[in-house]
Order: sequence, then C-alpha cells, then structure tokens
Amino acid sequence: MPVPASTPESVLAGPRLLLPGWTPEVAAAVVAGTRRGDWAPDFPAEGDRTIARLLARDPAGPGWGELGHRLLVERDGGTVVGGAGLFPAPDDGPAAVELGYGVVPSRRGRGYAVEAARLLLALARSAGASPLVAGVEPGNPASERVLQRIGMRPTGTRDGVARFRLDVGSAT
Repeated sequence: MPVPASTPESVLAGPRLLLPGWTPEVAAAVVAGTRRGDWAPDFPAEGDRTIARLLARDPAGPGWGELGHRLLVERDGGTVVGGAGLFPAPDDGPAAVELGYGVVPSRRGRGYAVEAARLLLALARSAGASPLVAGVEPGNPASERVLQRIGMRPTGTRDGVARFRLDVGSAT
C-alpha cells in the first residue's frame, strides 16, 4: 500500500519550522545514502537513518500516521534539519506516546528542538494521547532542558536512561 505524501493539513507549522510527515521518497533516499539538495549538509544524522529504516520496513506502520515521524524543515529556505515524532509507548499506558527528536549539529542551539517538541505536544493533546513520555541518554543536559521547557518532569531512570513525563490532558 503506497503511503501518501503529507497534505498541507497534516504539516505542523511553527514560527521557524514546518514539520511535514516523512515521504516514502525521503525514507528511501536516506536508506540508500542518496543526498538531496534540500537537506542540511549533516542531514541525515544517525537517528534519522534509524527512523528511515524503520519506516521502510513497515510501510503501513504507525510511523506513517498523523502521530508518526516528521521532518524538521526550516521555513526560511526549506532545508531539512532533523526529525521528530511521537511513538506508541504502551508500557506507559494505552494512550501514551513517546516524544523523540533530533536536530543536526549545524542547526543546534537555535531552539528548533523546543519548537518541534511544542508542536508535537499540541498534536498529542489534540489527538487525546496521554501521557507524553521521553527518555534522555546520560550526558545530554540540552535534551533534558528541552523537555523541561515544554513542561515535562523527570520520573527516574529506566535502563540507565532518564525518563520524563507529562500528563497531557485534552485541548480546551
């Protein structure tokens, strides 16, 4: 079953970023190691390659849905600078989703991860997904700050990874 490209209605829009869904063409290019002209020089990062392989393996899976994986695209210039998404997190509850994101090194420090996380939090809220959870590898205080800036709180560690949680609630 072919996966349609993102429609304008499904593109999340922030002040500096657009978050369209991955397309099969982008996933295939990442998997094949093909460079595209609209990618930052250091895109894809390792996390993006992992996501592309997952998407390519499961063309009808949840990674393609509205709560699936998205690209981070700069509004100014249309350059792909990372990826982000929501993943089912059944260990944290039947409606739980896990937030994941990555910004390529050349674009870090610009607040893009916070902007993308806020857009995905709003999407989770509107979809009735709760709680929002996330994990941060040791030695990544910048990622911990991103999660705290969107209201997530630490809940401990699991398998050596710092865990964060936010009970999302519904949109009002």
